[in-house]
Amino acid sequence: MRLYGLKTCDTCRKALKSIPDAEFFDVRIDGVPSEILAKAHAQFGDALLNTRSTTWRGLNEDERQRAPLELLRDHPTLMKRPLIEAGGQLYLGWTKPVQDTLLG
Repeated sequence: MRLYGLKTCDTCRKALKSIPDAEFFDVRIDGVPSEILAKAHAQFGDALLNTRSTTWRGLNEDERQRAPLELLRDHPTLMKRPLIEAGGQLYLGWTKPVQDTLLG
């Protein structure tokens, strides 16, 4: 199981605490592999972008109009977190349904 997020993100820390055997990747340092990002965008669409983040608010209107995958490559902190890869499936966030699925 792989967890993509930020070390400083409270939600990512909660997820990591619940699944301590997960391999953690800090998106600021490690990034997200292009194929995982493309698959996540295909599955989650615009929900993959965190439009409530400080990073988003700092972008000008022209930047916000760019393709989501380009934005995420240039600004990985724009991704909603955590993005979890488990058994070939992707999960976004640490919601109750995601927890129930991953923790049983």
